Amino acid sequence: MSATRNIVKSGGRVHHHAMPFGCTPLPEGGVRFCLWAPGVEDVQLCLFSKNRQPTFSAMNAISGGWFQQENMSATVGDLYQFRVNGDLLVPDPASRFQPDDIHGPSQIISAEGFDWQNSSWKGRPWEEVILYELHVGTFSPEGAFAGVETRLDYLVDLGITAIELMPVADFPGKFNWGYDGVLLFAPDSVYGHPDDLRRLVRSAHQKGLMVFLDVVYNHFGPEGNYLHVYAREAFFQQDLHTPWGAAINFSGPGSRTVRDFFIHNALYWLEEFQLDGLRFDAVHGIHDDSHMHILEEIAQAVAKGPGRERHIHLVLENDDNEARYLQRNRQGAPMYYTAQWNDDIHHALHVLITGEEEGYYRDYAETPADHLGRCLTEGFAYQGEPSRYRNGRPRGEPSRMLPPTAFVSFLQNHDQVGNRAFGERITTLANERSIRLAVALLLLAPSPPLLFMGEEFFAQTPFYFFCDFDGELAGEVTAGRRREFARFPQFSDPEQLALIPDPTSPKTVARSCLNWQNLAGWDGSRAHGLYKKLLALRKQHIIPGLRGIEGGKAGYRIIGPAAVDAWWTLADGSLLRIMVNFAEKPVESICRPEGLLFYADPETLALDWQQQKLSALSILCFRDRRKNSR
Repeated sequence: MSATRNIVKSGGRVHHHAMPFGCTPLPEGGVRFCLWAPGVEDVQLCLFSKNRQPTFSAMNAISGGWFQQENMSATVGDLYQFRVNGDLLVPDPASRFQPDDIHGPSQIISAEGFDWQNSSWKGRPWEEVILYELHVGTFSPEGAFAGVETRLDYLVDLGITAIELMPVADFPGKFNWGYDGVLLFAPDSVYGHPDDLRRLVRSAHQKGLMVFLDVVYNHFGPEGNYLHVYAREAFFQQDLHTPWGAAINFSGPGSRTVRDFFIHNALYWLEEFQLDGLRFDAVHGIHDDSHMHILEEIAQAVAKGPGRERHIHLVLENDDNEARYLQRNRQGAPMYYTAQWNDDIHHALHVLITGEEEGYYRDYAETPADHLGRCLTEGFAYQGEPSRYRNGRPRGEPSRMLPPTAFVSFLQNHDQVGNRAFGERITTLANERSIRLAVALLLLAPSPPLLFMGEEFFAQTPFYFFCDFDGELAGEVTAGRRREFARFPQFSDPEQLALIPDPTSPKTVARSCLNWQNLAGWDGSRAHGLYKKLLALRKQHIIPGLRGIEGGKAGYRIIGPAAVDAWWTLADGSLLRIMVNFAEKPVESICRPEGLLFYADPETLALDWQQQKLSALSILCFRDRRKNSR
């Protein structure tokens, strides 16, 4: 399935992923065009001249619903479209670039025009991962790949080892979270040319940073998905529904080509852009009853392809907590996926420090400290137990025997901030003392942490939901957004409901852009100093003990209504222990653990050893390097 070509050019390596979809510049000149359109009888290639004059020519129908043409006059940089059934012009579903957005012509792009400069980059092992999630359009004033590149030194200095880009696949309009992408092989032109993304990745690697990309394989956006026109019955299963419409056909008739489309997409991003990993959005929305699930097939293709040569990390978002995809082999290496975003630990922490109990927080409201302890030491809080939020249906699979490195922990991310009505960050919902404890806990526990852009300086800017749709669809999205929150008591007042920002307004996007001036303020600089200190401690005390860490060698006990004592045996046999109290009352009858106290907040009087009390709103972190110390 993987077909990368490494070509020596100007002293550097060029990476090209060959696939049956889209257009391919030929070595002898000209371009091969391929379209899978099983729902039509006639397809023509529309090739545009330099002054945008179209020339139409018939494509050859071959077996299996494929249409193909080798055009010897086409060259890199030319624009083209396909005309289906003699009337509708559509972009290439495997377009590598859309300079005029999703409805316009595709552009012939060659990866061989970019020089990776003899990079010897092989990636970094997973235990070193400290993720920083960002939205390209709102992270920097430039709102582009180049703007992210200018901040890489800042991220390295902070202690970040990997940036994770929210989806960049071409979406309609000038702004979007990225989850409405419809042309999955084309970096959106609003962020720059594909070579600008390559340049960002090359620069990140030169500085020791990994780059991850969020990809969406559970649905297409509501505007610009022309697959419904010429491959409807083959690409989608009309009898299976998701929150976004008909499910993608991963297991019905014709699904082999559909599966290959997504497998090639994953390989394309990893190979042509030399990405270090992918985060798969909401895979619980994928319907597949095949003998081998599409997630397993993608993981195998990656392992046999780019995963043979360098570290590649695949991460899931999966609300069903299906631990099976996180299994390890006898050597402790992931069989399929490296890790999963752990929403459970976010929800438990959020309840503890904010007191919120609505929506999915109901599942954590009764015993949040117990849920937190279980997440810290066993992975999921829900491992098959009934969920109140799911009307009593069980959720999850046993995860205790998985290593803590199989779960990505976070206090904020795009969902948990942006899916709030007013895009509030945690700093507007909880007191600073509680936030400091939660941050320290996540950055010093074994699970790899994820930061959301700006949280390291307590950014004051909200992060709203936004999308650039036009006409009737824009009105439906705005109304739907408000209906979504109308069921909550605080929005029973129509005037309050009307205050929810319009997601289709450019002003909503502008207010979501990071204000880097916050970093220079008193609160921002203090928060930044805290994050930088904690990440340095993680590098010194935690990361060295993570390579080869096993599951089932951790435990916890509840020591107060909002207090947990958790411990882990690290890979080197030493013991890590963290005691944290989120309550405003001290915890009684606490004995001093063995080992080095390497972090405490507050720095003094956190623990009165004589009175055996753990102070209110405090955290203590110990590392006992003696073998079998517990």
